[in-house]
Amino acid sequence: MKLATLRTRYGTTAALLLPGVGFLPLPAGDVGGLLAGPDWRGTVAAAVDTAAAGATVPEREADLAPLLPRAAKVICCGLNYGDHIAEMGRDRPEFPTLFVKFADSLAGARDVLEVAGSAKVDWEAELAVVVGATLHRADEAEAAAAIAGYTVANDVSMRDWQNRTLQWFQGKAFDAATPVGPVLVTADEFPAGAGFTVRGFVNGEPVQAGDTSTLVFGPARLLSYISRFTTLRAGDLVLTGTPGGVGMGMVPPRFLADGDVLRTEIDGIGVLENVLRIHPQDQDLHQQLVTKESAA
Repeated sequence: MKLATLRTRYGTTAALLLPGVGFLPLPAGDVGGLLAGPDWRGTVAAAVDTAAAGATVPEREADLAPLLPRAAKVICCGLNYGDHIAEMGRDRPEFPTLFVKFADSLAGARDVLEVAGSAKVDWEAELAVVVGATLHRADEAEAAAAIAGYTVANDVSMRDWQNRTLQWFQGKAFDAATPVGPVLVTADEFPAGAGFTVRGFVNGEPVQAGDTSTLVFGPARLLSYISRFTTLRAGDLVLTGTPGGVGMGMVPPRFLADGDVLRTEIDGIGVLENVLRIHPQDQDLHQQLVTKESAA
């Protein structure tokens, strides 16, 4: 099952992707609201059974909103692939390296990412996990059972802001700069323990590729760990980390420029394609920052 959140003239709506047909709107404002219901699978089944002719939105015409526009918790794990740990010059962590974003940080699968005030905009292709049930001090089996499904994310990072302090937060939580989507694919669509290939491209050039089977902390382990100190609930989102190939790890470092196209894909889930734009009022400032960083 593939679920999405669409923008409409009336706001947003959760929707089910019917292969070869399009998106069928569902009686919930977004995927998070759907998952929070007492029987979301029953809700989806009933909507399919009672769907009127012509009720679907063609897939190519759909305006994809952030998958979880009202997520209460967006928790991210850094340093979770061996090659990325190495390119960052860090040691393999004993515990997950966690930070948070807000719902305002999220963007849709095809949205333009408008960034201001950063000269070091970097990419981080990631698998994201959507929580489907309450988890509190859960073991790994309980955590695995509570995974509603998986989606694609890119933890677009403003490295100059991120590195101002030891805490990464300010470089990770820019408004509407973290695309998530295009759909949630329910966990039952994949074999237990299945790995995913995560790929990232800049202007069509492949820059990242990683297999989630090599994660230091896999999805169930991450959710179990997080649930020991904060309760996770249906509709919460956990980003699992990025493989090697980020711009900051290149020699020399490479960062995104105005108009660059960022593509993020995971087989079996979908594709994000986002254009980066530097706000017109910040074009001169951005160029000054780039020049300053290049001279440093």
